[in-house]
Order: sequence, then C-alpha cells, then structure tokens
Amino acid sequence: MSLEKNILEKSAEILSKYSLCDYCLGRLFAQLGRGLDNNERGYAIKIVLTLQAHLMLLSENPPIREKGLSILKNLAKTGFMPAIEVLKKYGYSTEPIEECYVCKGFISRNIEKLLKKILLLIEEYEYNTFLIGARIPRDIAKREDNIKIAYGLETLSESFKSDLTRILGKRLQQITGKTVDYRKPEVIIIIDLTTDTIKVTSSPIFIYGRYRKYARNIPQNKWLCSKCWGKGCEHCSWTGKKYPTSVEEIVTEPIIKFFKAKKAKFHGAGREDVDVRMLGSGRPFVVEVINPKRRKVDLRRLEEEINAHGEKLVEVSELKYVSRDTVRRIKVFAEYTVKTYRAIVSLSRRVIEEDVQKIETTFKDIIVSQWTPTRVLHRRADKLRKKKVYRISAKKLDDTKLELIIVCQGGLYVKELISGDNGRTKPSISEILETQAICEELDVLDIAEPVKGFM
Repeated sequence: MSLEKNILEKSAEILSKYSLCDYCLGRLFAQLGRGLDNNERGYAIKIVLTLQAHLMLLSENPPIREKGLSILKNLAKTGFMPAIEVLKKYGYSTEPIEECYVCKGFISRNIEKLLKKILLLIEEYEYNTFLIGARIPRDIAKREDNIKIAYGLETLSESFKSDLTRILGKRLQQITGKTVDYRKPEVIIIIDLTTDTIKVTSSPIFIYGRYRKYARNIPQNKWLCSKCWGKGCEHCSWTGKKYPTSVEEIVTEPIIKFFKAKKAKFHGAGREDVDVRMLGSGRPFVVEVINPKRRKVDLRRLEEEINAHGEKLVEVSELKYVSRDTVRRIKVFAEYTVKTYRAIVSLSRRVIEEDVQKIETTFKDIIVSQWTPTRVLHRRADKLRKKKVYRISAKKLDDTKLELIIVCQGGLYVKELISGDNGRTKPSISEILETQAICEELDVLDIAEPVKGFM
C-alpha cells in the first residue's frame, strides 16, 4: 500500500465507491495487526472512520463538515449502525443500505448455514483433524481483485477464499473441539460455492498384513469376465467375473464393512498365478481403505472376520496400521525378497538318478535370464529380466515326476524356469535335462520377512 495515504484515508476513498461489509473491508488490510480476524479489523476501521467523521461534522469549516457527512453516509450505506446513529442524531437522512460489492452479503448470511450443513455431513465420521477448502465463483474473485489492484493493496490483502475457510475452520474447531491440520488432515471438507455443494472425504487408512491362499484357481485380484467386462452374461453365469472370488474380495469386503468405507484398494507384494497356492507365512499386502467413516477398528476382530469370510480358502495375519509409504516399500520388497517354491514337475521321459544331481549342481547361486513369458506377453512389455536362483533341491517322486524346492529372487518366473518357454528362459530345467519339463503344480512355501524396520 502506498504510504501517501493512511489506512483511514484509503478506506474512506474505497467506501466512497464500494459498499463493503466488515469482513471484506478488513480483508483488504489482512496483513496488518495481529490477533484480529477480518471482521474485527473491518469493524475497527469503520469505528475510527465514524469517530473521525463525527468530529469533522462538528467543524465550523463547511468543506470539512461536508467531507465528514459524506464519510458517514458512505458508512451508513454499508449498514454500519454507529454511523447511522450519528446521522440520525443530527437529523440527516440515510440512503438505502447496499449489499457488499464483493461478497453480496454472503458471509454474514451464510456462515451459520454452512456450519450446520458441515456438522450434519461429518457427524458420521471419526476424526481428530480436519481441513476446509473452497471453490468460489469467479465474479467474487474478480470484484475483489478490482479493488486490490485499483488501490494498490495486493500485498496487504487476503483472498475471500482464504478468509472464508479460516472463518469456518475456526468456528468448527470451537464447536467440535477438533483441530485444523494443513499437512495431513483426517477429514477434508470442500465447499463449492459455484454449485452450492459440500463434499466431505476422509484420508485413506493403510493396513499391512500377510495372506495365505490354500486353494488353487483363486486370483489375487477380482478378474472380470472377458466377454462382458463385468456387466454379466451367460458366459460368466451373470456374475460379471471369470472366477467366483479373489483374495482381494475376501480381504477387502470385511474391511470396507468395518471401516464404513466407500471402497478399498488391494496392494500385493507381487502375486502368484491363479493356480498357485500361497502357503508358509504368507504374502505381504497393504489395503488402502478409501474414504473411511471409522478410523479406529480392532484389527484383531477384523482379522477374525476376514478369516471367517475366507472360509479356509484365504487367511490373513499380522494386521497393523501403516503409512502410505508402505505401499511403495512392499512393491520394492517384492523384487528383492527371497522366495521358496515347491514344484511338481513331469518329464517327457523317465527320471534318472543323474537328473537330481544335475539340477542341484547347475542351479546353485546362478543368474537366470528371462524374457517376458509368452503367456503374459499380451499384457506386459517384452523385456529381459535377470534373477538369481540360490538353490534347488530335487527329489524323484515316480518314473516321470520330480519334486523341486526352489529358493530364488522375487520376480523370477518359476514355471518358465522349468519349461524354458521355448528358449526364452536360460538356463532352464528342460534345457539342462535335455527333455521337456512341465510344471504341474506350484506352491509358494515362503516369502522372507522384510529386514527390520522395513514396514
């Protein structure tokens, strides 16, 4: 603001052209003073202007008296009662009250209404911290900017949007006892004045755990029918799904119910094929609970509910609350962890004693090169992966079958390690035994625990 005119002179000049409510006048000087809200700031400016103008009205100098009268009338047009009372005392008429040029009386008329709507919407939510945001009509911002620019107040003022959200935030704190949090609020309230709507969303909750899958032909994620893509058709018996259920559905359905959430997203630390069982201590996962209305749930009870829902097909353990960053960590973890598999392998010839020795000798601390398997090329980029096999233990089961215990790096395609995938994986069991080897059954026996402090 130019120092050529003080605050009172500048305010008197502005009010001579625009009728402004206490909030909108005070907001033009929001950076001045501490411990005041803009309503108090605007009211204080008007009070001092009224006192000054009253003094001028008592002057024997006609020009000074006329200037004081003009200031009082401009204040009276804003509905400022102290100015109106002074004019009445000296027998001066007042012009009709004009609504605020900037907000059109919105703040004075609507704050309490907005608070009631907000309180009604958030009463179902559990939360300790919140944040209020707003979308405002362009015409309000434009009118406000016109005054700021015309009177050089850009650096001293505050926006209508910022003022509105702070007023509501302060009132909501007083009523609910909750706290405004600008970094990680548990509940976000968006007031859209352009559509006259209020939207409440809560920040997601992240739950880490491990799952075991005891049955084959259960995918990790919901698998839509390829014929109807979820709409339902004869091919999928009108379910919209290729498989009746999935690990994702078994785990997330109770979670959605317990947290009264809109939905939940399942993040696995890698995945096993649909026909592969996940045994041992289980596969790490994180469920992202989206827009939950409850935030405090007994995870032990939740675990029991999920396991009952899984009907001995899928089971979870080690549930605990974690941060969003854990989702990224388990993705990284999946690529570098050590996994143990059991595979039942059939050969196209008879098993001989040398086969066992050759497998165990060859696949000891060896790097395996794999191009993207043919079976997944339709959905994944064709690229070369290099993964380590730490060791393989082999045992003859019958004339044509072997049992293999494979300890390897995460991300290795085990079925292709066995079959060779027509030379796309090297070395492979098929290659070193010089016969076709097929994986008939595969189970994940163990996924190594993360290092301490990883989760």
